[in-house]
Order: sequence, then C-alpha cells, then structure tokens
Amino acid sequence: MLIDNRGGAAGQLAAEQLAKAAPDGYTIMMAHIAAVSVLPSLVPKLPYDPQRDFATISLVATGPNLLVVHPSLPVKSVKDLVALAKARPGQMRYASSGAGSIQHLAAELFKLQSGVDMLHVPYKGSGQALIDLIAGHVDMNFDSVPPVINQVRQGKLRAIAITAAQRSPLLPDVPTVKEGGVPGVEVNTWWGLVAPSAVNKDAIARLHNETIKLLRLNDVKERIANIGAEPVGNEPSEFSAFIRAETAKYAKIVKVANIRLE
Repeated sequence: MLIDNRGGAAGQLAAEQLAKAAPDGYTIMMAHIAAVSVLPSLVPKLPYDPQRDFATISLVATGPNLLVVHPSLPVKSVKDLVALAKARPGQMRYASSGAGSIQHLAAELFKLQSGVDMLHVPYKGSGQALIDLIAGHVDMNFDSVPPVINQVRQGKLRAIAITAAQRSPLLPDVPTVKEGGVPGVEVNTWWGLVAPSAVNKDAIARLHNETIKLLRLNDVKERIANIGAEPVGNEPSEFSAFIRAETAKYAKIVKVANIRLE
C-alpha cells in the first residue's frame, strides 16, 4: 500500500486528485469533513462535487472537538468564557486552521448559540494555530482531540468543554458545551473512505468488507479510541446519507454566520 499525503486547502487538493483518479479500485481517499461537507458551501467553483464524483465506502471514525484556552485566560468554564466574551465584545481571539475549517465553523456556531462576539484569527494550518495558542498570541481554539490532548495534560492549555453529546472517556472531567450552558454546539470531526465515483460495485463491496473487518479488530478500535475518536463502520448508503446531512448542517451555519473565504 502506498500512502500519498496530499495536504493543503482543507483537503481540497487531495479530493480534487481523487476525483480525477482512475476508477480502478486501488486509489481511495480518507475523506475529511472539511473537504466533503464544508467546502461545498464556501467555494463557489469547487473543482469536484462530493455527491457526484465520489463513491462512498464507509465512515471510519468520528471525534468531537475540544474548546481549549490559554491558561492565562481567567476562565475555567463555558459560563466564565461567555461572561468574559460579553464583557470584551470583539476582543477575544479564537484561532482556526483557516477560514471555513471545522475549527472556524465550530467557533461560529458557538458564537451564534451563546450570543458572544469574538475575533477570528485564521492560520494556514492547525499546527501554527496551536503553536500561537500555546504561546498566548490567541486566546482559544476549537480543535480536535489528538493535537491538543497532550498539551492539556501538560498544563499548556486548559480544556473548557467538549463539543459532543457526552463526555469523552479520555477527559471525563471535561463537561460538554451543553453542560456549560450553551446548547446546540455538537461538532464532530469525521473521517471516512471514498473512491472515484466510477469504481464498480464489486470493488466498493470488497473495500467495504475489508474496512469493516479492520474496524472490528481490538487493536484498531483501541488506537482510534486513544486519540479521542470512536470507530464507526457503516454501509456505503449510510455514509452517503451522513455526508448529505453534514453538508446541509454546515451550509446552514455558513449562511447564518455569513462566512466567506477571503
């Protein structure tokens, strides 16, 4: 197996490459929420159509985001954060890995649900956003669990809440955003396998069956759980329906929050 890591543009470059790939059943992509369900609402001339150009194989895993703040910020709960943000309208700075990223949309959803005004500071990637958050150049971020959990454990960041319906076993003391007094902020990063749309059904069935077998292995489930995510494994039709629902959800957030790519 050859892995070609095509980073950049919130996954757009990799997705465009897959859409143009030969439908031989050997070229597949680990799709990410941004490229498949968020960018269609933000990029008018996206060089691919997730509904038309991709054949779904299976949703692999989902994982919530953590609302983390710099330890110098005098807040220890969502209630504290909302109160401070309302006392400093437009002054608190939240980082993201770029305009239209899932971190950006999570923060905008939080703003809508809590009624606060905060300043968006976009970066060219999650790595630089995290570096500046640890350095105190920005105040907060909604990031996925894997990049920030060690920083939280080392005291470099403070976890305020998790954007899930339930608490995470990895951080059982961190409440959900809803528990903190702001309902309706459930944002999950997700990953799933897709292939070029012209791949024949037999190849999709084979890839699906092998994916499900792997996701049932105890060591695979353990490794996914250790990064704060939950293994899924579903039918191609179920994954397609999931993508449509996610696309509609984020299209609504983009419209209400009037989010535009600069």
